[in-house]
Amino acid sequence: MEYLLLLLLGCLVGTFGTLVGVGGGFILVPVLLMLYPDESPGYITSVSLVVVFFNSLSGSVAYSRMKRIDYKTGLMFALAAIPGSVLGPLTVEYIPRKLFNIIFSIIIITVAFFLFFRKNNETANQKEVGIIAKGSTLRNLTDAEGNNYIFSFNRSTGIILSIFISYVSSIIGVGGGIFYVPAMLSILNFPLNIATATSQFILSFMTLGSSIVHFTSGNLRHGFFFILLLSAGAVLGAQIGAKISKRLKGKLIIRCLAVAMGLAGLKILLG
Repeated sequence: MEYLLLLLLGCLVGTFGTLVGVGGGFILVPVLLMLYPDESPGYITSVSLVVVFFNSLSGSVAYSRMKRIDYKTGLMFALAAIPGSVLGPLTVEYIPRKLFNIIFSIIIITVAFFLFFRKNNETANQKEVGIIAKGSTLRNLTDAEGNNYIFSFNRSTGIILSIFISYVSSIIGVGGGIFYVPAMLSILNFPLNIATATSQFILSFMTLGSSIVHFTSGNLRHGFFFILLLSAGAVLGAQIGAKISKRLKGKLIIRCLAVAMGLAGLKILLG
């Protein structure tokens, strides 16, 4: 029964994480914090990042078939994220569990508030195209269904955000999607479908680097079968989430993400 529950948890994390392009760490970390009150932040975040890696890798494969990933931008941001993905796991070792809970809760509640009340910057005629932003980098992508996405963004801003996001997200173990997707939507003006898919692609690189650091530092010292079951469920869930993403409206996806994040943050903060 316990094994089945772990598979179902992993599937839930993978489905919703891929649906909104955030990797699912914001669901898994609160659950692990509640289930294992005596475990260190280092172990909690290491488990989450390994699961998010398999989730984002599976999600990237699914989104690749849909042709929604901006590979050039994704690789550029992933390279910029390497320093933060290495330093984050090293930093979390010095954070006490109670302080970690407070930091984690405040961060995701803040992001949830921002997402829920964020104004929708897509008009009816621009829903499948996206908004043209000021910037030096222009993208013109067409997905497998024939939807065309034209957008531009500031490359330097994106790189700076990637460095910062990778560091903070690796500390709290959520992978970075809860920051990447809002930043790509509101600051870089990516269309939603491209933002969620490209975010998954970036996370697969970033969480791999963080997971390797955790492994070499000894945080993944036990629970390999436990991690394997969660990861297996996340791989399956990623495929389900990618399929569901084709049927849901962008605004609904963002609102669902915000509500789930806010509830999880409050639960951890209030105990």
